[in-house]
Amino acid sequence: MEVYRSGKEMDIGTDEEDLNGINSGNTSSSAVDQLEFKSKIEADRSKRFEFLLKQTEIFTHFMSNNVKNPTKSKGKQKKDKQSPSVVEHQERTEKKIKQLFNFQNSPPYIKNGELRDYQIRGLNWMISLYENGINGILADEMGLGKTLQTISMLGYLKHVKNQGGPHIVVAPKSTLQSWLNEFEKWCPSLDVVCLIGQKDERQVLLKKLLLPGEWDVCVTSYEMCIREKSVFKKFNWRYMIIDEAHRIKNEKSKLSETLREFKTQSRLLITGTPFQNNSHELWALLNFLLPDVFNSSEDFDSWFNTNTCLGDNALIQRLHAVLKPFLLRRLKLEVENGLKPKNEIKISVGLSKMQREWYTKILMKDFDIINGVGMMVKMRLLNTLMQLRKCTNHPYLFDGAEPGPPYTTDTHLVNNSGKMVILDKLLPKLQAQGSRVLIFSQMTRMLDILEDYCLWRNYQYCRLDGQTPHEDRNRQIQDYNMDNSTKFIFMLSTRAGGLGINLATADVVIIYDSDWNPQMDLQAMDRAHRIGQKKQVRVFRFITENTVEEKIVERAEAKLRLDKLVIQEGLLRGSAGHSLKKDEIIEIMRFGANHISALKESEFTDDDIDALLARIDIKTGEDTLQLDTLTESSSGILKPQGQVTMIDQEDFAKKKRERNRTTRSSETSARTQQTNGHKRKSDVFANKENNVGSKKRKIR
Repeated sequence: MEVYRSGKEMDIGTDEEDLNGINSGNTSSSAVDQLEFKSKIEADRSKRFEFLLKQTEIFTHFMSNNVKNPTKSKGKQKKDKQSPSVVEHQERTEKKIKQLFNFQNSPPYIKNGELRDYQIRGLNWMISLYENGINGILADEMGLGKTLQTISMLGYLKHVKNQGGPHIVVAPKSTLQSWLNEFEKWCPSLDVVCLIGQKDERQVLLKKLLLPGEWDVCVTSYEMCIREKSVFKKFNWRYMIIDEAHRIKNEKSKLSETLREFKTQSRLLITGTPFQNNSHELWALLNFLLPDVFNSSEDFDSWFNTNTCLGDNALIQRLHAVLKPFLLRRLKLEVENGLKPKNEIKISVGLSKMQREWYTKILMKDFDIINGVGMMVKMRLLNTLMQLRKCTNHPYLFDGAEPGPPYTTDTHLVNNSGKMVILDKLLPKLQAQGSRVLIFSQMTRMLDILEDYCLWRNYQYCRLDGQTPHEDRNRQIQDYNMDNSTKFIFMLSTRAGGLGINLATADVVIIYDSDWNPQMDLQAMDRAHRIGQKKQVRVFRFITENTVEEKIVERAEAKLRLDKLVIQEGLLRGSAGHSLKKDEIIEIMRFGANHISALKESEFTDDDIDALLARIDIKTGEDTLQLDTLTESSSGILKPQGQVTMIDQEDFAKKKRERNRTTRSSETSARTQQTNGHKRKSDVFANKENNVGSKKRKIR
């Protein structure tokens, strides 16, 4: 078992003493401390109401409907107003405090580097919230150092406010080591402990380390908060930080309900992927931050419902008025001019002969439903949709598709998947350019196939998915990022590998298959496109044409546009959900079904790949010229959404279609002249396998 304190390994022994009934000593504050804690919370509440009412009259609506003003005492109060001199003195004192703690430079307690200008502004924003008793959302775009800004705030509390803790950071399990490393690097004066491990290990850790309370910050995971809720509820937390806070967008989830039970003085939510669907998710986050203000979801939804008579401009102004006190959102384009925009290109690929056969077989199995007859069961439809997605990735994801036994690896592993054909031609050229590659897929079994491929082609690689042990995860990330690393490829599952991991030593990202949620793919891209990246980041998104994948990407892009409206333009759509309906699933499955039998397999040539890479280089040069004259006020000249430059794929796809038409014309002439009906040349190409497969895939 590894236990960390201030980022260092610590041996805590194996004492198995029973920890039941711990309620004494340092586990609970003294009566004086409890009173002080409650007084501070009530004082913050008073300041919070005054602050919000000064910000905008819109909060009068929520406060008058939901709560009583906390500044009004239950008992009788004197009606005498304070003298002007007293009021002026209070104003001077408040102004002096704000001036004193408005950092102009990087704080002295931050070591091994300095905060950037926008990070200092972020720190001052968090300090302002704290001084006014406000909880907030740090929603900077991914890769702008939200972790560092948060650590600097905790350093402020210890070194300026003399409030060493206890503070708590709740984060995904995959990011805990990263948090510990960042604390050790940037603010080693903070005493940090990490609660993770099996039940017996946690019992020892709780008694030896956590419960004595001789630390400043506790870093733990969502799961630990739920499992050790009874312990965490014993503490009076000064500052609670929730990383990847979109995990609590459902106020009825177990995690959200658990965290709401913790006694906290201040709360900060961190998320680089803000609200994605509807106004209710926004309310859930605001309700977590200010339950005494936003306690009615119906009232909130009625104020931000686009179906009302409100015009868009009024709605935008209203939303901005609500979000302004709580949310800070900066884009890389606005604050990191040294970081070039990432260039993304969609590559349309065809199905191989084997893929077409399996795709048709899956569709025919549900032929009646697809044609509008028969009973439509949603779970069955979703399962069929998943099978079609698997087919677009690789037919070997189905039992019995791979030829064998014997099962070894050879060219058929590539030739039987359209995506593998383009990948096999793209990777050697990227390697020759000195690039390093991240490959993301939704399916761990697809990673198995990619792993076999890397072994066959002798590519040095790392792999990370949801089943990767914590220690192996950290080791592989270190191996990949170390100087002069020989690792060329890092393959990751999108959900497990897209959170809180810094892989800026890679400059190419391949989205092998897209996620329903576009924010997941953006998070994956930003593992490389972040502070510290020294090269132009290129993103290749594989899409199998005329299949369900096209509709999935189309739907994801529409969802991404919604996110842009919510945060960057301030527009909230109504509370309509985004879960798939039966009719939508059938529509997606029908798409391209009539063309499957006529589709050609991928026929990319080396010249095609060279042309594709050349187009990205040209676009990179154009963006560099723009960046040379870019200022924060003029940042609108580049595309703001995710800082992605989309390279049009139309010419590239058109060239491929023209080549296919030429091939079909030649084949038609050949069939006219030859009565014995030879196979098409492309079919011969698709069947050039040596009856070999992968032992690794079968073992798994």
